[in-house]
Amino acid sequence: MNTSALNNGSSNPLGIFNFDFVAPQPTQDTELLRQLAFIPGLKEILTLRQVHALEHATVWVLSEARNPHLPRGVAGNFQVDNELLGGLSTDLGFYLYGEVNISDLRRAVTVALQRLTSGEWDLAVHPRCGTNMSVAMLLTAGLAVGIHLVLPRGPIEQLFGLGFAATTAAELAPNVGALAQRYLTTSIPFNLGIENITMTRDVWGREAHFVKVNWKE
Repeated sequence: MNTSALNNGSSNPLGIFNFDFVAPQPTQDTELLRQLAFIPGLKEILTLRQVHALEHATVWVLSEARNPHLPRGVAGNFQVDNELLGGLSTDLGFYLYGEVNISDLRRAVTVALQRLTSGEWDLAVHPRCGTNMSVAMLLTAGLAVGIHLVLPRGPIEQLFGLGFAATTAAELAPNVGALAQRYLTTSIPFNLGIENITMTRDVWGREAHFVKVNWKE
């Protein structure tokens, strides 16, 4: 796992390529909302992207707390993290699933927000995000269709092509998924404030902590 700093000063907990084509700006979403305020639901979409980043960063910080010997900025044991923690973002805040002390969660959310807005942008990207799964499915489907059209129609050739498509998609998905997260499904939460954290149940009746946020101009 690559723990070296990126050119922009942020940590790189995923060991992925540096896709920072455009550095996040504190006023980017505020300006976008001001210019395109006539678009229905735009504020909710922008809020959701920022909440999504905060959710990921909070999971990273909580993971670090469980692995105190890891360097700062590295969430280590994915298997343990996968078993105990999960999240679901909404435009009002995010649900945090798993065994966690509410005091630790309050601290983790505060630290995550501070670190994200201070330049540790890679904390917004997480390997267990549903974005990665969606990207993998799209890549597999796209490659499979393309190979199906190119290869002969024989069953052996088609089976080989399907296996090649699945293998190639699996190789590409982590980096492409991280790219999609960074520029499509998350945004640095420059406009978020933490309102409160409560124990609740989601729409499926599952018990979770809910981190409620508010939008700040």
